[in-house]
Amino acid sequence: MGAGQTTGRRRAVPWVVLALWIGVLAFASPFAAKLADVQRDRVTDYLPANADSTQVAEIQDRLPGGETTELVLVYHRDGGLTAADRTVAGRQVDEIAGAHELAAPPEGVPSKDGTTLMYPVASNAPGGDEDKRDAFVEDVREVARGADGLSVEVGGPGALTTDAAKVYDSLGGPLLYTTVGVVAVLLILIYRSPVLWLVPLVVAGIADYLSMGVAYGLNQAFGTQVSGQSSGIMTILVFGAGTDYALLLVSRYREELRRVERPYDAMRAALRGCGPAVLASSGTVAAGLLCLLAADLNSNRGMGPLGTVGVLCALVAMLTLLPALLVLLGRRVFWPLVPAYGSTPKAGRSLFAAMGTSAGRRPFAVLAGGAVLLGALALGAFNLPGSLKQEDSFVDRPESVSAMRTLAEAYPERSSQPITVLTPAGRADATLAEIRDTPGVTDAAAGRTGDGWTEVSVLAADPPQSAGETRTIEELRDRLDGSYVGGASAQQIDLEETNARDTLVVVPIVLVSVLLILIVLLRSLVAPLMLVAAVVAVWGATLGIGGLVFEPLFGFQGTDPGLGLLSFVFLVALGVDYGIFLMHRMREEATRGAEPVAAALTALRTTGGVIASAGLVLAATFGVLLNMGLVALVELGFVIAVGVLLDTFLVRTYLVTSASVALGRRVWWPGRLSKVPDPVPEVRQPERV
Repeated sequence: MGAGQTTGRRRAVPWVVLALWIGVLAFASPFAAKLADVQRDRVTDYLPANADSTQVAEIQDRLPGGETTELVLVYHRDGGLTAADRTVAGRQVDEIAGAHELAAPPEGVPSKDGTTLMYPVASNAPGGDEDKRDAFVEDVREVARGADGLSVEVGGPGALTTDAAKVYDSLGGPLLYTTVGVVAVLLILIYRSPVLWLVPLVVAGIADYLSMGVAYGLNQAFGTQVSGQSSGIMTILVFGAGTDYALLLVSRYREELRRVERPYDAMRAALRGCGPAVLASSGTVAAGLLCLLAADLNSNRGMGPLGTVGVLCALVAMLTLLPALLVLLGRRVFWPLVPAYGSTPKAGRSLFAAMGTSAGRRPFAVLAGGAVLLGALALGAFNLPGSLKQEDSFVDRPESVSAMRTLAEAYPERSSQPITVLTPAGRADATLAEIRDTPGVTDAAAGRTGDGWTEVSVLAADPPQSAGETRTIEELRDRLDGSYVGGASAQQIDLEETNARDTLVVVPIVLVSVLLILIVLLRSLVAPLMLVAAVVAVWGATLGIGGLVFEPLFGFQGTDPGLGLLSFVFLVALGVDYGIFLMHRMREEATRGAEPVAAALTALRTTGGVIASAGLVLAATFGVLLNMGLVALVELGFVIAVGVLLDTFLVRTYLVTSASVALGRRVWWPGRLSKVPDPVPEVRQPERV
């Protein structure tokens, strides 16, 4: 092939890649725009697949009118309700009953102290139809208004679901804009260029748009669940992981531009050098996320495929579109710090060189100190607050939660949140009698009948989601064979139990999957075990930090049941991601003949800055969740962000390097690099006569 043909190919390849991406985006665009239409944040989209409470919610959808929307109107005056207050309450309730089809005429229940009057209101506007449910709740709130010291609040399961949906609906735009803004600022600071930061950011945005189209396709083809939580995490992974891959590629590309004259050839060398590490790291993250398919909790199982889609779309974009754009823009994209051909980077003592020096001198002391620190932090996990109750699940208290607290104070002798029992219609009378005979039940009444089922509303003697109410629900489930016990409190019990089961199942699968990938990649047993042990230690220490700040600093009254599992999956997958960057470069240096200590220190010196930058970006993207309105998302974002920083600046760069220095060649056991190379035989010169 002549020089002209070679040059022509170099010029054509980036344009071909760009044209292909334009075609892909044109194809995916109609599907990406529809993702919001299939996003569902109903209770059944988060509940365990086979739990009693899930069966209740699904059967209610099939009853006449669908799932009932249950509300509670709470009228309260601190000094005691007046006759005029009761008149206002009666008039407003009559107006609501006249405007909507209610399951039964509302009847007021006064509190013993005379300060509160509650009206349970149930509408046949299907709770399963989110638009109709939200419209009913907003209509009731529009009518139920207080004045002159009379407070009126609308609570109950329907209002709580509507308020939660508002938070999830707000995730899309604000989360995307905040994530883009945070990544943009960090890239500007890292690259110190007015142009370069924009290229990976635009590519990440394109990857996010593509992931939306793919996620919609999965939903249509396989019924993959899409929720506000899973789609938000997908966006964070696209920008976080994608920017990490871009940082690694751009750093290697900058190195090669100093050695290679043409940008096209420099990019090929960069892809050969860092491509395997990027592929392996993304594969590890994807494998870890796909392990969530083994979960029984709908929200966990749905997050696996969407998170994987985000990571893989980011990978494809950063290994194809980003290189094409960088080659087309040439060296000038790095202005004002343009890497000139034949130049050498300015020498300077970096933080990572200093860390490597101390690790090389006293590796065992560093390891011992790190182990003590991580162990001490992990003890904080014993201080984590108990399971998060529904009323404590919002960062800012919405009206529905405020209503529940008012009811709990005004009616301490009874539950303000009904337990729902669905029983076969032919056994309704016997079931009702059995329910009323159950310890802890104060009242029970049969409601709608249809589709072969009768719905029974049960009131417990104890407050919602208390230990006493939990015992009542468990007693009902033991006594009522063939019936299902559901409702908000039963759903919370099922969430906690299923999360515990999912953790026992998914965690070993994640560990084994990640370990096998590392063994294949690094061709060693010791190095993979070291990396996995390191990320598990980070996870434990980070949960401990959460235990020290969640309640004392943030004021959170509980821990989301899914925090342990989700944080484990993300921290293990993403933490090993950085381990691969470091160990791959270490192996590369060892393959070239460097001694173990020199290979470890060179790997830290050359990749430490990139790993630190990538860690900052990834932590910042997950840190965006701290600004969301749900405690569960704030807790997840905090744990992952802090875990990534701890892994980046202590464990991955310092402790893993120290362990590699301490182990020497044994870190690659039983691979070829673990063996001492045979000495090169000395060539003796013939004696001169």
